[in-house]
Amino acid sequence: MDHIDKKLLTHLQQDASRTNAELADLVGLSPSSCLRRVRRLKETGVIDRVVAVLAPAKAGRRLKAIVTIHLERHGEEHMREFLRTAAREPSVVQAYSVSGETDAVLMLRLTDMDEFDSVCERLFRNHSNVARYYTMFVIRTAKEVTDIPL
Repeated sequence: MDHIDKKLLTHLQQDASRTNAELADLVGLSPSSCLRRVRRLKETGVIDRVVAVLAPAKAGRRLKAIVTIHLERHGEEHMREFLRTAAREPSVVQAYSVSGETDAVLMLRLTDMDEFDSVCERLFRNHSNVARYYTMFVIRTAKEVTDIPL
């Protein structure tokens, strides 16, 4: 990946709806060269997917929660099972197995507290492997981006 690829990726991360001609102009390439590079970046998996980033509040998901989870039983299979279950929940937008005192961290986008209670019932209470969990509700967001620095 050279400096032109990095410029392309930076511009695409900011606005992937740009036309190929606009993108080529921004990085100083011909449209055909630009298109070849973008295709290669997709084929090699550098560009994982192209998506629309929604405004959560306007999409009805005003409440954001960060949940840390401590499992009763440890081991790879127990962790995989918990993460599979969490990934099936529509309100779980990120799910991680982490190092340290916590076993897993979930990021949730919720409509309201009733939805949060339902998610807790399914993930943490009903015969789950969760020993305890702690929830932090986001009051204010200082930064939330999808860009990866290059």
